[in-house]
Amino acid sequence: MIRLLHAPKTPRRPRTRRAPRASRQRRARPASSATSAGPPGGTSDHGLPRRVLEQARPAWRYLVAALVLDLLATPVVLLTPVPLKIAVDSVVGSKPPPGFLTAVLPRLATDSRTTLLLVAAGLQVVVVLLAQLQQLGSDVLHTIVGERLTLEFRSRLFRHLQRLSLAFHDSRGTADSIYRVQYDAQAIQQLTVDGLIPVLASVMTLAATIAVTARIDPELALVALAISPLLFVFSRSYKVRMRPRYHAAKRLESSALKIAQEVLTALRVVKAFGQESSEQMRFVSRSSEGAITRVRLALAEGTFGLLVNLTTAIGTAAVLVIGIRNVRSGMLSLGELLVVVSYLSQLYGPLKTISKQTASLQSAAAGAERAFELLDELPEVPERPGALPLRRAAGAIEFRQVSFAYGDNGFVLRDLSFAVTPGTRLGIFGTTGAGKTTLVGLLVRLYDPSAGQILLDDVDLRDYQLQGLRNQFAMVLQEPVLFSASIAENISYGHPTASWDEVLAAAVAANAHDFITGFPDGYDTIVGERGMRLSGGERQRIALARAFLKDAPILILDEPTSSVDTGTEGAIFEALERLMEGRTVILITHRPSALQLCNASIQVEHGQITRMDGAVSPAPGSQRAPDPDPDRCQGA
Repeated sequence: MIRLLHAPKTPRRPRTRRAPRASRQRRARPASSATSAGPPGGTSDHGLPRRVLEQARPAWRYLVAALVLDLLATPVVLLTPVPLKIAVDSVVGSKPPPGFLTAVLPRLATDSRTTLLLVAAGLQVVVVLLAQLQQLGSDVLHTIVGERLTLEFRSRLFRHLQRLSLAFHDSRGTADSIYRVQYDAQAIQQLTVDGLIPVLASVMTLAATIAVTARIDPELALVALAISPLLFVFSRSYKVRMRPRYHAAKRLESSALKIAQEVLTALRVVKAFGQESSEQMRFVSRSSEGAITRVRLALAEGTFGLLVNLTTAIGTAAVLVIGIRNVRSGMLSLGELLVVVSYLSQLYGPLKTISKQTASLQSAAAGAERAFELLDELPEVPERPGALPLRRAAGAIEFRQVSFAYGDNGFVLRDLSFAVTPGTRLGIFGTTGAGKTTLVGLLVRLYDPSAGQILLDDVDLRDYQLQGLRNQFAMVLQEPVLFSASIAENISYGHPTASWDEVLAAAVAANAHDFITGFPDGYDTIVGERGMRLSGGERQRIALARAFLKDAPILILDEPTSSVDTGTEGAIFEALERLMEGRTVILITHRPSALQLCNASIQVEHGQITRMDGAVSPAPGSQRAPDPDPDRCQGA
């Protein structure tokens, strides 16, 4: 039965017209700008490295292994010019071979220039082989670690997206969220595996190269290092100027993806209105903006690389001039000069790596900031600490002066008060936009009320664990949602561990078995994206079978027969009669024929209850709410 609870004599206005707290918190954040220097979302340059390291912490062993493997490149780098020095100084020249050769080779071999040349050539092959093996191992390990980090970060973002309320997704759209999960999540790999590890390895190689070069000629080492402050200044300036531009580029790419998703999702409408050319122009226009931004970024990156290479070239030229002077004066041999020049290229290699990584990682840093900004979004439907578990509800539902508004767009529901006893079949009807579907969304906690309480079995919905609460409901929507999987998988979606016999019984109960077995693949038939390979009636009966299999105590039906013909409607009504048995039912409908399935009904207009029929017994001291004041409901 249904009764009106403590309804006031006139509709009571909630004390405040503010949106739910989580919405207010999100709106209070400063909006990001494409030209602002600071990152959006409140992730600062100091906070970003900490958050990236926290995210990468579970894979720290793999990161250390990758770093150690990269550090093995340092001794290989130091060995690279040694064969050339032996050939120039000891084979072409008359200097004695290095001490390590005389310690391992017999005197006869070190006295023979032919033998020394063969040794130098063999050593060159060994050094190259070691370098290639080290590079191969490093590439494979980097890929393994990077993919693992990216997968874990994507998984975390996707899990968080599912926890965010429908209000967030309604306002943000799905394309931007998809972009952040698929593309921005890769930033964790680019910042750690492609950024942090190479920079640390380059620092170690730089230190070792400086030490060896200083032992050969301290003056040349000092001249070579003199360009380091310039490289630091260039990197710092580039980072400050380019980070906001990368944010802008990612927003444009996300916007283009949104257009593509919208058009492909509504392709039937686009074709029906002949708007293919218009949508093509819109997509190309937005994509062109992103392309222009990327070209400008490429120009800036190229300019930065030009400055870095020009600076290192000046350093190399200075070392060459001073080195030749020292060779002429006898302070340095030609072989030693060649070693110094070779080490110089190895010295500038790490400096270039550090500088260029600082530049190239700005795109990754922008992506990481966007990903962490998404993680900072607060769920508007949080689960309270110590929330109560719920195994199976009896089905008593009560609304106590419930009001709800989507953000600042005005109240959709106002002061709703009614109660439903277990087993009641409640029909909710009213004009389009009256708030019927919103009422159901509040019941399953897709949203929380702006004011008032909703109780299930005399307990506030917010005191239940979310998973346990939503397990109490089975839903059949006006547009049934099917996934691109088999019919059997769609039926068992709410009960993945169901046996084959249970799936079959649910299909039979929903009057779906006959048409399913008519397909060549039967229950293994793939329904296509959103079930578009099936007719509307077939999709609806599969949705009914899914509800049968879930066996929830409360059944929500949102216009279950609005999109089917009268013949199919009869089969669906027959299945609905079986499905409703022993359950509390909330049926939203425009069709009077559907109300025949109910033993109570309420009419909702302008967000208020205007009529109640069936087993109605007003609570003591309560009155039915009068017809709504049109002025109060304006904008709802």
